[in-house]
Amino acid sequence: MRISVIIPAAGSSSRFNAGSDDPLAALGAPRSKLDEDLGGKTVLQRTIELFNTRDDVHQIIVAGPHDNQNFAKFKAHHGDRFSLLGATLVRGGKDHRYESVQAALALVDESATHIAIHDAARPATKHELIDRIFHAAKNHLAVIPGVPLSDTLKRTKPDPIGDAGEVDQVAAILGAESKSPMYAVDQTLDRANLFAIQTPQVFEREILLRAYAQDDLSSTDDAGLIERLGEQVVIVQGDPTNIKLTYANELPLLRAIMGVKKTAPRPTHKRF
Repeated sequence: MRISVIIPAAGSSSRFNAGSDDPLAALGAPRSKLDEDLGGKTVLQRTIELFNTRDDVHQIIVAGPHDNQNFAKFKAHHGDRFSLLGATLVRGGKDHRYESVQAALALVDESATHIAIHDAARPATKHELIDRIFHAAKNHLAVIPGVPLSDTLKRTKPDPIGDAGEVDQVAAILGAESKSPMYAVDQTLDRANLFAIQTPQVFEREILLRAYAQDDLSSTDDAGLIERLGEQVVIVQGDPTNIKLTYANELPLLRAIMGVKKTAPRPTHKRF
């Protein structure tokens, strides 16, 4: 197997900043979650390092921001370091994740037999899990990791209940500063045979190219596009600790899982 790895990294980190207590985010200067510190390395660097020393990975493509200005900053900040890790940078999508994957697909080496797609904000993936997925990909066209759901699932009606004043009043009684909307339950779902899907997802090269040749590319993950072709997608056992950093309050958990700490800033008298 010759595997090319695509890492979409063009997201805006909007949900991460919405839950952040960083005053800069509140002032309109959001921080990318991919730049957060994990033991002296960024989240994105840790993610790339999951693959750069593997013998079966021959190419790593990172799809960064779309617009010229932000991509130039991204390249200036990360380019040299990621080049040393064997990663190539490309401009990602403007609005959707699939646009970033499309941009990276154009750079996939023709010698690649398989393409793996991994979330940029999922740096805690264990090598044992990657081994398991890659091994299964030798015998199946599309392989994804998943964890059986154990929580009760409920679908709600789309609109929050109660007006904003009611929500504010409840928050004030509870001493909460943020507004937490309430939703009415529409139905309880049967969780039998349901899985929470993770990455990396690995596909035989030609079937992924076929999937991305479709007119409708809207999907929450790349495997959904394969399913739309009518092809079989196989789930292998995932890992509950293989979390994707989405909200700011998940960062301490991610550091704990990885056994790293936030790097302490240099004392003031040593900064110059």
